[in-house]
Order: sequence, then structure tokens, then C-alpha cells
Amino acid sequence: MDLQNLQDQLFGFLKGNPTQAYPAQTLTDGLRLNDANAFKSVVQALAALERAGKVKVNDAGAFQYNADHEGVIGTFKANDKGFGFVHYDEKAPDVFVNPDNTAFATQGDEVRVKLLNKGDDKRGPEGKIEEIITRGREHVVGEFSLGSAYKGYVGSIRLTDKKFSSFEFLVKEGGLVATDGEVVMASIATYPSAEMPKHFTGVITDKIGYKDDPGVDILEIVYNHDVPHVFPKDAMKQAEDIPDEVLDSEREGREDITDQPLVTIDSIESKDLDDAVVVWKLPNGNFHLGVHIADVSHYAVEGTPLDEEAYNRGTSVYLTDRVIPMLPRKISNGIASLNPGVDRLAMSAEMEFTPKGNLVSHRLHTSVMRSHARMTYKAVNAILDGDEETRSEYAELVPMFEEMAELHNILSAKRTARGAIEFDAPEAKIIVDEEGKPTDIELRERGLSERIIESFMLAANETVAMHFDLAKVPFLYRIHEAPDADRVQSFVDFVKALGAPVKLDPEKVKSTDLQAIHNFFVDRPEEQMVSTMMLRTMKQAKYSNDPLGHFGIGAEYYTHFTSPIRRYPDLTVHRLIKWYEKNGLGEEAQAKYADKLAQIGEDTSVKERRAVDTERDTDAMKKAEFMMDKVGQEFDGVVNGVLKFGMFVSLENTVEGLIHVSNFTDDQYVYDEAHMALIGRRLHHIYQIGQPVKVRVVRVDKEQASIDFVLVDPGEAPVTDIKVPDEHRGAFGKNRGGRRQNDKRNHSSKGNKTHNDGKAFGAYQNKRKPDSKHQGTNRKGRHK
Repeated sequence: MDLQNLQDQLFGFLKGNPTQAYPAQTLTDGLRLNDANAFKSVVQALAALERAGKVKVNDAGAFQYNADHEGVIGTFKANDKGFGFVHYDEKAPDVFVNPDNTAFATQGDEVRVKLLNKGDDKRGPEGKIEEIITRGREHVVGEFSLGSAYKGYVGSIRLTDKKFSSFEFLVKEGGLVATDGEVVMASIATYPSAEMPKHFTGVITDKIGYKDDPGVDILEIVYNHDVPHVFPKDAMKQAEDIPDEVLDSEREGREDITDQPLVTIDSIESKDLDDAVVVWKLPNGNFHLGVHIADVSHYAVEGTPLDEEAYNRGTSVYLTDRVIPMLPRKISNGIASLNPGVDRLAMSAEMEFTPKGNLVSHRLHTSVMRSHARMTYKAVNAILDGDEETRSEYAELVPMFEEMAELHNILSAKRTARGAIEFDAPEAKIIVDEEGKPTDIELRERGLSERIIESFMLAANETVAMHFDLAKVPFLYRIHEAPDADRVQSFVDFVKALGAPVKLDPEKVKSTDLQAIHNFFVDRPEEQMVSTMMLRTMKQAKYSNDPLGHFGIGAEYYTHFTSPIRRYPDLTVHRLIKWYEKNGLGEEAQAKYADKLAQIGEDTSVKERRAVDTERDTDAMKKAEFMMDKVGQEFDGVVNGVLKFGMFVSLENTVEGLIHVSNFTDDQYVYDEAHMALIGRRLHHIYQIGQPVKVRVVRVDKEQASIDFVLVDPGEAPVTDIKVPDEHRGAFGKNRGGRRQNDKRNHSSKGNKTHNDGKAFGAYQNKRKPDSKHQGTNRKGRHK
């Protein structure tokens, strides 16, 4: 039973017996769970309910329904028009809060909201914020201006974050002294209130640089997202003290595999080479696959300054022209990088697969390895494409690469057969000059070598997860849960309207169900539209101590083992492997990490999302900057999002912009939610996701990372016989609290677009695939 279902059962029972208090053991016994970790899971679920204010603990340590609990605790998502939404449950609609009921909460605040009504089929619940529990933002970033109209303040800061751009930040004396035009960070002393509803106050704590200085625009985003990017001195000293070569003493107890023809295969620009692979055929016709990963945990020892800073960062962050590494480069590019011709410490996963792709044996162990070649994707692709010059250069390795391709095809077919869903979204690389100015956007296509590495990393991750799940010991997993039934039903209704023969139970959806829908639309005009909607139906992958499997790749077991240089969960997994190898699988050994892994999973998931948001905002800003000199130019694009206030269009180079409803010149368009379309009232032209359009750039705002388009030749749009609902035949109606759904600037190309229920539009990580080596990103292998 997963944690959420356990919470639901416990809360339902306690709410049904509101006057009674029950010890955790009594509740565990009442659930009749057979799992050896049942008590621990119940305690975790009760702790989560207590944090949410739904249950309380008496002096005897027993749990009881909290009768004083009103409404829910969640995160406030602000709109620059004054209203907002409270997100509190993945399975429930967000709570709308009108401007009079926000209690001056700001973006990201943890709040307690009282439900004023539960909503209905046409509108979601509405609430009133009763308490601001914790603030989501403790500092701000922006451009400083000297002088202020308010007495007692030395200046002001123009905030660049869209969710805070309607506020003014007044700078008090006592902090650093800045000059006009400097980009600064300031700590918040006071938040908006009844006396000053549109003002923050505080002091300057950091000076980042001047607005037009190279790189300051990216640093501004880094500071805004509170991404750690300067290593503490003690962590740097620990890194500097690590030897540059493997010591003889470090070889003890490790298997020497330096004679195996291991190779690394990465992009040309990669400097942190953390995985090496090898394949050969066995006498019985099976394949040996070795995936050997840099043993980072040997150097970033648990509890040391290096480890603490790695946990603080959670992951490396890849930003257009730079990387903010999880570990100092002395480690990531040095002793833990599997450079060719030198010995390195590794964690090894050795697997044997049959010609049908069945795993028949495996071993996990520490090793000393040596890479025999530093291969690039480009070179291996050339070899497999038959390029004679490249094949001659690597003649000794060519047979192995061909066997790798053979094994990949087998493993890929196996994944497809079990329901893995493969999306081929375009990946973009933004090219910048020495000043950081974008000069081009290149599209990347995954070749066979990229897919080979993806297959091998997936195989290793699954094997490691299976090993420890079957051992029934505490472990850290990468999970991707099945989508919620209501979202599946909406998606099913959508594709049925497009003619897809769908037979599935939304309550028990399987990845093979969605795979069948995806396959039905392959090579059809609606393929991109359906793929986009399918991705938005799915949940977000995360880390957890519960082995819930991975829906997107159809895997019963999954973890992250292959990138400890740049992901803290992988580092944790390596430690767990070593710990159990040394101490066995008994209760005493299990106790060391049993109470830590849930928190590690939660924290690293949050830090992963912070990194993704930072990367996405940086890309969006640089794409907007790239388009600044293209105002007035025309481009071909595809509709990739339709909302009440307009539609988003993606160009061939992945740049995205908005066509606001007020910029449709041929008709007045209304939103048809059932078909997720904008339909002209008079001419019945229709615009839907996946539809090709020609657009002209009319406005670019680099600071807000927003681009506005208008349609070229709107009269060429297809005509529909869908009837416009009667309630939309007049002018656009107003929604609750007087907010209009066609607010002109209610958008941002940063990817934080919202539905009228406040759910993230395109919430499944910007169209990325559920989990692969690249996971649809434009950075080097961050998400194996």
C-alpha cells in the first residue's frame, strides 16, 4: 500500500471515530498489514497527517482526529491579478482564493486555507486563507534604484520574478550599499500587509553584478531559485585533499576489472564521465552487460562537509553555457571521472540477458576499472552507420559496438512489450557567444548510440531496484505512479473524440493502455497533440522509499544508480549497496537507514524540481533573448497549448509564444473545454493542440521570458461543426471574484502557465519523457 492510500485510510478511520485516540500500533494491527515494515509506514503516514493538521497527538502519544482542523494546508500559487490558488493534494483540484481572502500571502507560502465551498463540476473549490504557516520566499532578486519616495528607505528593487513583479521592494539601511543599476539580492524583513499591501522591505545582502554584464541574467535566475552555487570552504578543502590517483590501499577488497574493454560513451562536451559500459556474448548465446559507475560515495563520505553540501544541492544544474555541479570539479571532472587509460574506483552492476531480453543473473560489487576509450555519441553513431574511416579508427571495438546495438534492440523490444511509452520530443541546445548572447538554437536528434546508453542505464537501474526490493530491506527508489482516474478519463474522452478505439478502466489504467493509444496516432496528424495531452495526464516522477515501480517505462522495479556525480539519490543508492554488502540484510543492518530514506526521497525530489525550474527558466529567458531581433518576422509553428485567454505556439526551434485572444483579428474566439479548443463564434474556425499555424512575432520581453505572436492568414484555419456553448455566445464572462479568464498578461513562456483550476499547464516537466538517460532535456545525461 502506498503512503497516500495509507494516509487516506487512517484519516478516514480517525475522522469516523473523532472522540477516540489510538496508538500507532493499534492502528497498524487494525489495518492487518502483513508487510514487515507496516508499523514504520503507519507512523510515517500519521506524521504526514499531523503535519497537515488533520490529526493531533495527545500526551500519551496516541493519534486522534483534529476537530479544530478546518480546510487544508497547502502551497499558495499567486496570480499577478491578486487572486491565487492553494495546491494541497495531487488528486484534488486546487482551491481558488479571491483577492480579498489571500491574507496577503505571496507565491510559495505554506498556508492553511478554510474551504468556503467544495465546488462542483463547473468550478473548483473556493477558500479563505486563515494562516500563513511558513514563507515561501525569504529573499528577492532585482535591479536596485537609488532613492525612494518613502521616508526611511534608501532605495528600491525592481523585482524580476513574474509572481512578484506587481510588488515594490523598499530597501532599508543596514545592508550592503549598492549603486543604480546593480542587480542585488535582499533579505525580506517585512511582507505585504494591510498597511502596505504591495510592499516588501529589507536590506541588501549580495551584489550580483550590473544588468548588462555577461552572465548576470543567468545568475539572477540562480539567485531567484535559491540554488546553492558557491562551495563552502570546508567542502572545497576536503575535495582538494583527495588524491588525484587511486591509491594501492583503496584497491583492497575490490574486484580488478581493468582488463575488460570498458568504454565511456557521452556527448563531445562532457567532462564528468561517470558511466562505462561493456558487452560481450557468452558461450551459451546470452549477453553479458556490464554497467560500471564512478564510486563517488568513496570520496563524498556520509556526514562530511562534501556530503552535506551535495545534499544541500541535490543535483547538478545545467544552464545554457554553464553547469552548477553537485560536487566540486576536482571530483566530478577528476578522480571520479572515468577518463580513459587511468584506474578508477567503481560500483559495478554485471548482468546476463537471454536473446529474448530476460535477466537470468546479476552481480553488484565494488571494483577497480579502466576505460579503454573515451567514445562520443557521434563517433559510435558513425560506426554503426557504416562510416569506414571511423570504423577503421576503432577497429578493435567495432564488434562490441555491434553487439551493444543488438542487445539494445532486444532490451528496447522487451520494454515496448511490457508497455514503456516512448516520446520523441525535440531537444534543443542554445548556442551562445563569449558574452553569453544566444546566436542559434540547434535541434538534437537521438541516434542509435544515445538509445543504446539509455537502454543500458535503464537495465542497471531496474536490476539494482529489483535486487533490493526482493530482499525486503529499506531502499530508495525512483517512482512514477499511475495517473489519477479523473485525468485519465478526461484524456480518454479527448482521444475518443478523435476516433481512437479506447477500452480501459481509468481506475486501473496500465501503461500498455496508454501505449496503445499512442501507437494508434503514430504518423497521424493528431500524433503531437495526443502525445502532449498524454504527458499532461501523467504524474511527476519522484524519489521514495516505497517501491511503487515506474509507470512511464512499464517497470515494476526502478531506482537511480547511474549518476552519483550529479544526483544525490544515486549517491545514496551506492551507500546502501555497500552497507548491505558489508553488514548483511538483517534487522540490525536495516535500522541504519530505515528512518532516513523517506526524508531523503522527499528532499531530493524538491531539489530536483528546483533544478528543473531553474533550467527551464534559463532556457526560456535565453530563447526570448534570441527572438528579440526577430520582431516582425514570420515563422511556422504548432499549437501546443490552448486556454481561455489564448493559445501557445511552439516554433520548429522549440521557442514558444502566446497568441492572446485579444490578438485574434478575424473573429471573437471562445474556449471549448470539452475539445480543448478555441472556436470562432461567427466563422467557426477552430484551433487545437497539434495544429500547424503561421505566426508573426509582435513582442518579446526577455526579463519576463515572454513572446507574443499573432496569426498570419487566420482565415486559413479549419472550420468546425462543434457548437459553441450558449453561455459563450456573448462577451467573455467573468469568473469568480471578478477575475477575467482572458487577462492579457496572464501568461509566461517560462512554463508556469495555469488552468482556471490553478494546475500547472504542461506540468509533466516540459514534455520530457518519464525517465531515460536524457529524459527529454538538453543537458548531458542528467536524468538517466
